[in-house]
Amino acid sequence: MTATAPAAEATVRKSSPGAARGPRRRTGRLRRVGLPYLLLLPALLLELLVHLVPMVIGIVMSFKELTQFYIRDWSSAPWAGLDNYSVSVDFDAPVGQALLHSFLVTVAFTVLSVGLCWLIGTAAAVFMQDTFRGRGLLRALFLVPYALPVYAAVITWVFMFQHDNGLVNHVLHDQLGLTDKPSFWLIGDNSFVALLTVSVWKGWPFAFLIVMAGLQNIPRELYEAAALDGAGMVQQLRRITLPSLRPVNQVLVLVLFLWTFNDFNTPYVLFGKSAPEAADLISVHIYQASFVTWNFGAGSAMSVLLLLFLLVVTGVYLALTSRGRRTAQ
Repeated sequence: MTATAPAAEATVRKSSPGAARGPRRRTGRLRRVGLPYLLLLPALLLELLVHLVPMVIGIVMSFKELTQFYIRDWSSAPWAGLDNYSVSVDFDAPVGQALLHSFLVTVAFTVLSVGLCWLIGTAAAVFMQDTFRGRGLLRALFLVPYALPVYAAVITWVFMFQHDNGLVNHVLHDQLGLTDKPSFWLIGDNSFVALLTVSVWKGWPFAFLIVMAGLQNIPRELYEAAALDGAGMVQQLRRITLPSLRPVNQVLVLVLFLWTFNDFNTPYVLFGKSAPEAADLISVHIYQASFVTWNFGAGSAMSVLLLLFLLVVTGVYLALTSRGRRTAQ
């Protein structure tokens, strides 16, 4: 009996470390798995507070008859149901017609701005691939419009577009004689041209930066082999550069589209609270419906409709581009 007791105690001592290592391993595994989520938790909470909560509140507001009489306590506004949405999409009524006009202006503006930004940015990036003296300085100058604060850049254009003493009329009318008389750029039909000019001026350096980064991943041996085979610059651009940049351009066009379609700062600083009819972008139109007419319910409904439109366009675009990648593979 006395001999078996020490043997049993020794057996327990030998088996206890292994039993203790099991929970320790499980605890260490849980820490390794849970640590990334724990580190992401502050960012997720901040995203929830900054974006998701206001988005949910805006959706709730779109179903309420929220006017200036309920600003103090917006939750007490009467329930409107789908009335705000039906008024917004009733294109036979003045509100719907104005929203449709603003939507069409925004579509035309976005297509032209994104296309010109991509075209100028790609041309500049391809041009900057060759080494020459002063390339670094020129590359830095190209990025200046993108680096400038939006307000400082656009307010400079406001002074340049002035009718009497603006630089644009001075060059076009006084020096080059291209116009019969000084033009009004911030009112009337010319306001669309002015808005498009400012948007392209401050947007193409971003396309230039992204395309230039994508060109660094194309092997130079491909161009050397194509040159030996007799391919010219245009053929190299069509057969090598553009196909190689397809994944970069797909992301670039989507980002430019979302930024341009939602752009509020540029037209607001350029024209103020009431944009001309020719440059009535939907972002400014929603602002006017909310903060000028004090109909926050209708403005929220228009914002939700804009969000749904952008989600649908983004989903269709991603589906088409992913299908194109699978077909190419």
